[in-house]
Amino acid sequence: MKLNDALRLIAGVMICISLLLQQFHDPLWIWFTVFIALNLIQSAFSKWCPMITLLKKLGFEE
Repeated sequence: MKLNDALRLIAGVMICISLLLQQFHDPLWIWFTVFIALNLIQSAFSKWCPMITLLKKLGFEE
């Protein structure tokens, strides 16, 4: 799996998990969704994402 594919998969899964937690556990989990969204927005402008750094260290190739 390529780096960008893994990043999109992780972001999508984390958003789904946070929405499920918000719906069935505690409404405050919505802030985790907001955190993910803000991180995706900042990475669009800065061209840097912490998850990409982690995935590169784990051996994913671009």
